[in-house]
Amino acid sequence: MSDDRLIIFDTTLRDGEQSPGASMTRDEKVRIAKVLERMRVDVIEAGFPIASPDDFEGVSAVARAVTDSVVCGLARALERDIDRAGEAIKPAKAGRIHTFIATSPIHMAHKLRMEPDQVVEQAVKAVHHARRYTDDVEFSAEDAGRSEVDFLCRIIEAAIEAGARTINIPDTVGYNLPGQFGTLIEALLNRIPNADKAVFSVHCHNDLGLAVANSLSAVQAGARQVECTINGLGERAGNAALEEIVMTVRTRRDMFACDTGIDTTQIVPASRLVSTITGFPVQPNKAIVGANAFAHESGIHQDGVLKSRETYEIMRAEDVGWTANRIVLGKHSGRNALRTRLKELGIEFASEEELNDAFTRFKVLADKKHEIFDEDLQALVSETVASETGQHVLVSMRVCSETGEVPLAKVTLSVYGEERSAESAGSGPVDATFRAIEAIVDSKAQLQLYSVNNITSGTDAQGEVTVRMERSGRIVNGQGADTDIVIASAKAYLSALDKLASVVQRAHPQLGDV
Repeated sequence: MSDDRLIIFDTTLRDGEQSPGASMTRDEKVRIAKVLERMRVDVIEAGFPIASPDDFEGVSAVARAVTDSVVCGLARALERDIDRAGEAIKPAKAGRIHTFIATSPIHMAHKLRMEPDQVVEQAVKAVHHARRYTDDVEFSAEDAGRSEVDFLCRIIEAAIEAGARTINIPDTVGYNLPGQFGTLIEALLNRIPNADKAVFSVHCHNDLGLAVANSLSAVQAGARQVECTINGLGERAGNAALEEIVMTVRTRRDMFACDTGIDTTQIVPASRLVSTITGFPVQPNKAIVGANAFAHESGIHQDGVLKSRETYEIMRAEDVGWTANRIVLGKHSGRNALRTRLKELGIEFASEEELNDAFTRFKVLADKKHEIFDEDLQALVSETVASETGQHVLVSMRVCSETGEVPLAKVTLSVYGEERSAESAGSGPVDATFRAIEAIVDSKAQLQLYSVNNITSGTDAQGEVTVRMERSGRIVNGQGADTDIVIASAKAYLSALDKLASVVQRAHPQLGDV
């Protein structure tokens, strides 16, 4: 890899999935992975195989589906973790094992309860073991941002000697400042004798809002891989946002001696897909992918942009995927037209039955909306996939809301194939609907968040609702979309109930955030 190439390592499917409620099914992981591949992401970290059978299957499915990107599995510096990761990435055309161990004094003393010499020995053994499965081994010094530089130099030199091709320096708790973190990377590159034998990587968390700044400072200091996620998704305050890293390096070539191989026109589609699947909406003022990222309301700004775009825009909206792409199909359009457009969006169905289901939903939507946008199709496909395994299905609902009267909802559900009905009053139509659903299912779950976003513009736009629910410490997000926001709310609530009812529960071993 030449020194002017910045490797993009996407961990949306692994670290991004650790956001409370953001867990993804195997098929959802594959959908996102295919979009990342089309974006030309260099490395896709698909999951943590030892965490659960579901995680293992997710990594393995991505390994089978992706051919142009390296598929990576995470593993603690333990043989059983590494063996599981090695099996999961086995189908990949190009596979990587990413193994890690904590290196900060506080982690070694209180979490690992190991002496520094033992930590070095464990790291070396882990790298050697991982090389049984692949020559592409990455080693991470967890909590490197709070580790002693002398010890980092020692353990990294040993890991490279053992065969690690990539060395990752994580700011695990988002503690560092940009100047400090860049200085650390520069010191490691200068002090470690065999530093030239590996690519140095960074993985920064956003606890202080500095993940992107710290990552870019590291790149300027010589790091040539950045670990990041779509929309900055991730545990706690999230990770460095892929779109911000890529576009900063691309836009400020005067300040960076490198560039990525990313197809930036795929950034917005990827952002929308991840948002739809995880139920984490993108705030309007989010850089690059927010709805207002290229909007100008100020008269002075509007005048300047009309005269010369560069006065107030440093990037072209089209370069990151903000286009007017749309498919205008109606109830008379055929399955082939729908199939063709979905394929262009990177969506293919496993069976004709799934396509037929999607087409039926499409025709219902086409009766309600004059224009069907790509975002509508993404939501429609997510709904189609969810319906395949839905245990709580909305059969019918009637909601009455009028001035001066208490709103009333009557809901009929199919619960595990059995139809049940209930009605309830509420403080509003959505509250009444949720109360009616609870009268049927008695989930004993707590509603933690209720969020509404429009998928596209216009009064006939679909509303996308996200609900976050918690039961017995397990947090899930449910999503629903419809031109009727109350129906969308019911769908989202039922989606969350399906996830809570799932027998597969993710139970990550203690791994920190890497």
